[in-house]
Amino acid sequence: MEQMGVAHETDDGPQELLHSNKEVVYHFQPNCTAQSGGNVVAPSITGSTITNLNFIITSTGQGSIVSSKEASNHDTAEISDDLKPQKDKITECQEELKAKLKRKFGHLLQGMMTDAHRIPLNKIYTELYITEGRNGEVNKEHEVIQFEMASGKHAAQEKSIHCNQLFVPLRDHPIRTVITRGVAGIGKTVSTNKFTLDWAEGEANTNLGFVFPLSFRELNRMRKQSFSLVELLSVFFPETIETGIFTNANNTMLFILDGLDESRLSLDFHNTEIVSDVTQTTTIDVLLINLIRGGLLPFALIWITSRPVASSQIPMESVDLVTEVRGFNEPQKDEYFRRKICDQNLANRVIAHVKSYRSLHIMCHIPIFCWMAASVLEKKLLTTASKDTPKSLTQMYIHFLFLYVEDIRKRLPERKESNATCMRDMLMLLGKLAFQQLEKGHLIFYESDLNSEGINVSQASMFSGVYTQIFNEQLTLCEEKTFCFVHLSIQEFFAALYVYLKFHNDNENVLVKKLSASRRFLFKGPSEVILYKEAVEKASRSDEGHFDIFLRFLLGLSLESNQTLLKHLMTTNRSKPSTRKEIITHIKQRIKESPSPDRCLNLFHCLNELHDQSLIEEIQSYLGPGSLNKAKLSPVQWASLVFVLLTSEKELRVFELKDYTRSEEGLLRLLPVMKKARVANLNACHLTAGCCKILEIGIHSSEIRELDLGNNNITDDGILLLSDTLKNSKLEKLSVEQCGESRIQPGPMKCE
Repeated sequence: MEQMGVAHETDDGPQELLHSNKEVVYHFQPNCTAQSGGNVVAPSITGSTITNLNFIITSTGQGSIVSSKEASNHDTAEISDDLKPQKDKITECQEELKAKLKRKFGHLLQGMMTDAHRIPLNKIYTELYITEGRNGEVNKEHEVIQFEMASGKHAAQEKSIHCNQLFVPLRDHPIRTVITRGVAGIGKTVSTNKFTLDWAEGEANTNLGFVFPLSFRELNRMRKQSFSLVELLSVFFPETIETGIFTNANNTMLFILDGLDESRLSLDFHNTEIVSDVTQTTTIDVLLINLIRGGLLPFALIWITSRPVASSQIPMESVDLVTEVRGFNEPQKDEYFRRKICDQNLANRVIAHVKSYRSLHIMCHIPIFCWMAASVLEKKLLTTASKDTPKSLTQMYIHFLFLYVEDIRKRLPERKESNATCMRDMLMLLGKLAFQQLEKGHLIFYESDLNSEGINVSQASMFSGVYTQIFNEQLTLCEEKTFCFVHLSIQEFFAALYVYLKFHNDNENVLVKKLSASRRFLFKGPSEVILYKEAVEKASRSDEGHFDIFLRFLLGLSLESNQTLLKHLMTTNRSKPSTRKEIITHIKQRIKESPSPDRCLNLFHCLNELHDQSLIEEIQSYLGPGSLNKAKLSPVQWASLVFVLLTSEKELRVFELKDYTRSEEGLLRLLPVMKKARVANLNACHLTAGCCKILEIGIHSSEIRELDLGNNNITDDGILLLSDTLKNSKLEKLSVEQCGESRIQPGPMKCE
């Protein structure tokens, strides 16, 4: 037997390619020959990763030569599947997976039903502003409120990151598990889709062998069944069956778990069995917990997306990096409109209109709202005078509703019943579902939820302009479909529309019906004012602002100008001219009585929806140099000042308490403003140890990096009270000159 191995080289030596991960790839082509029926012992290659291995067989026998092509298919070749290298199976799996992911994520469905068409993701995709390192306390305010409060934050305060760089192995410490937070509709799912598509097309993250995107919406439907991790992956990715890729630590893989906030699984990280075998059968929640912890596939990377509050389910000790999708920044907003609207002159008019109205401008940080605004304003500015275009959130959503109604009429022109009555009945069904699911805190719902509201799946298909329907034909284990509104705010709008029309058309106050007998006695009769007062109370009772935007929409619908737009849906108008004045008075009284400055903010937005600016105009008269220090503000005026400062477009980097007041009461009132600043100067403001409890609350969840408490009578007792909070905060510099001897261990802080 004779063996010979030859490495074929170019004139310059072995061919090599340098990739982004700095690996060197050699093309090595050995030639092995066996004679007289001998065997070949192939060369052994160690310490390398083989990406392709091909056999070309040329055999001679009995005076005939069989070509390699014929031999590969010839019975005499007798190369069994069992002898094919595992690497071939892995390569085949990778190719099939990439082809599948390119088909799935290569296009977006944009537009409403009759205009819907598949647009290449790479054509429409606009980069999002993503920041890293925000792993502190989760903000539990309503997400729209968070956006309004954060809109003045300067980009220079944060470190941005591209989603394709999350797992690049060039960091100070290894990154295994990443959580990406973001409000509903901000673009988390589209970001993961773009990441997956770029990997499948070989454009980025080529160091990853496999990417497996999974959504909690799909996993929810399998929550009552048991699988091993290998079995679960084979359901979603059948190309992985019998490849052995999960037993080889050299196979670098990423699991994307999208939409943790939509999970109906019980993720108990403290009382869950430990699973380390990928073939062990257990429940879905146990598999996911062990995958995230690293007990299962410790060499795998994990990327979880979630709305902010739900992300707290994952213990921070299991997370290496927290990022936040902030949506579009200013240039990205403009870029989106110019991509979406072909007529660039019209696109510029849309951009100018959005920037003219702050509530619209803020919401356009959210990509799905940009899509809504572009859809509405493109038609309105093209066909009507600008005075008829929406200027508030409520008006924007009413016009979006009209696009939806018009679309259904186009889709079903042959149906005689496609008139106002039929449309009203359909919208009431949709609104009832939105309201009742909002009360339960559900943002996704299943066929059973629809059936309980009297909506069947065939009816739901008519709502596809508002619903996203998910049905994976590969998931034959569960056939139930999943539905959701495109965005939380759309669900809140339809819920408000249902409550509003139920009152005017049926003379029924659905908010009062749910009251106790004693409260029902106080709210006798279906008066319109009672409806709005109870809505204000309902929103005020929720510390997390669960019904804040619902309240804005409901009050916005009460305006006469908006009632005119809704006249085709209203059979009776029970409004009275005095209602607006009465509800404005009630809201101002609630602002005066509210103990929490934070909870007042939405009430000011409600006044905006009712077109009442009186409190804002009043406080602005005090904003001249030195005026506030001389004035004794009422609680309502303090609340107005906080609202004006937080909604100002001016960057709030430095908070100077003495610009407004030199008192502990003023500090308490202005705490929401101070928390948004990078530098808080409280020097010489007559503060005592009594204010330290206030400061402790404010600093804990703030953006403050520098704090000056100098020349106040805080004393050592006050400083010690703050010590634990200061050491665990984001604070980098603390000044306590003439406040008592500082006993704080500086740690990362510079203590002066």
